[in-house]
Amino acid sequence: MSDGFQIDIDKAIAALPAAPEEQYMVVFRHGTLETGIYAPRGVDDQTPHSRDEVYVVVKGTGIFVCGKERKLFTPGELLFVPAGTVHRFEGFSVDLTVWVIFYGPPGGEDR
Repeated sequence: MSDGFQIDIDKAIAALPAAPEEQYMVVFRHGTLETGIYAPRGVDDQTPHSRDEVYVVVKGTGIFVCGKERKLFTPGELLFVPAGTVHRFEGFSVDLTVWVIFYGPPGGEDR
């Protein structure tokens, strides 16, 4: 086994700030990579980010809005957001929890 880094998802969720604070916590950083847990409650009012971003849905269902597209999502899905793109979760279940992965330079990777 390698000297990898392992995260207990339940402990990470329990460590999230209490509402109404933003329900996001960074759990790992390396170079341009930042990984966190995001669990919005009620409304997702995030704004566009300067780097490319990937969500991996751990728990919950709902609608993901990315630019002009709307997509139903379920656990296990990977959702990509290019840097600077307006995005949010809508109509999501109360248990929505996602891994958030930011990477690359400001402005995003070359397309």
